[in-house]
Amino acid sequence: MSAGKNTSPFNDASERLAIAVIGTGVIGAAWVSGFLAAGHSVTAFDPADGAEKRLLEQVKANLEVTAGVNDSQLNRLAFAPTLAEAVAAADFVQENGPERLEVKQAMLAEVDAMAPETAIIASSTSGFSPSEISTEATKAPGRIIVGHPFNPAHLVPLVEVVPTPGASVELVDRAMKIYRSIGKKPILVRAELPGHVVNRLQAALWQEAYSLVNEGVVSVSDIDTAISYGPGLRWAILGPLAQQSLSGGAGGMRHVLDHLGPPQEVWMHDLKQVHLDEVLKEKLIAGVDDELAGRDSTAIARQRDEMLISLLELKSRYEELP
Repeated sequence: MSAGKNTSPFNDASERLAIAVIGTGVIGAAWVSGFLAAGHSVTAFDPADGAEKRLLEQVKANLEVTAGVNDSQLNRLAFAPTLAEAVAAADFVQENGPERLEVKQAMLAEVDAMAPETAIIASSTSGFSPSEISTEATKAPGRIIVGHPFNPAHLVPLVEVVPTPGASVELVDRAMKIYRSIGKKPILVRAELPGHVVNRLQAALWQEAYSLVNEGVVSVSDIDTAISYGPGLRWAILGPLAQQSLSGGAGGMRHVLDHLGPPQEVWMHDLKQVHLDEVLKEKLIAGVDDELAGRDSTAIARQRDEMLISLLELKSRYEELP
C-alpha cells in the first residue's frame, strides 16, 4: 500500500466527529491513526512522560503505510494536558489504559463523569466485560461498551463490540457505524464472556496446539506451518464456517454436518485440557526460539504488516465484485 493514496482499509467518513483517545501506547496510537485518516478530529491524553512525542512519531509511521501522512490529518490531532480537557467535547471516547480491572474501573468512572452524556465510551479491553469495567461509573454507565481491536490494530480491521446489558439499540448501532467509518469490520457480541469471542476462539486452538506439543506429537514449528500453510490461508479468505460449507459442494453446510459431523464430534471430544506448568512453558518457549533462530523480530513484524496490507487490498478488490 503506497503512501499518499487512499487505498488503505481506512475510508472517508461522511460524519466528522470529535474523538477522544485515552491512553496512547501502541493500541491508542493505532486508534488515533484510524480516526485521523477517516477525517475525524482527535484529542488524545496520556499521563506518561514523553507520551505526546511518542504518539506523533507512531501516528506518522502508521499513516505512512496506510493512508499516507499529510498536514490536514496531523492538524486534526491535539494532545490534552488533562483527562477532563480530552473528553470535554467528545462525541466518542476510546479508552486504552492498562489491562487491570481496578485501573479500568477508575479511569472509566472519570471519563463517564467528565464526558458529555451523549458521548459513547468504548474500552479496548481484551477480556473484561462492560459490566465489570463500568461498576464505578455513576453518570451514564450504560453508554460504556467494549470496542476491542486486534494487533496490529492500525491494519487489522476487526473490532469486537460488546455493549453493556440493556444498552439501547441506537447506541450500539451508532458505535458500529463509527467503527465502520474508519474502515473497521465490527462484530456485535451479544453476551458478556471472558475474553469476548475471538480470544476464546484463539484459546481453543492454542489449547490443542499446546497439548500436541506437550505430548510430543508435533513440534512448535510444525504447528505454525500446519496453520499458516493450511487452514489459516483459507480462513483469511472466508472464515472457518463459510469455508467449511464449501467442502459440502452443492449440499453446502448441511451435507458437511450430516456426513462429517459424527467424526468431527469424536475429534472434538478427544481434545485435551492442558495446564501451563513450567515444563510446558519451557517446551513452548524453546520451540519458538528454535523456529525463529537467526531471524530478526523487527523484520518479521515488518514483513507480516506488508503481507497484511497486500491481503487486505486483495480482499477489498474481491469484495467489490458482483
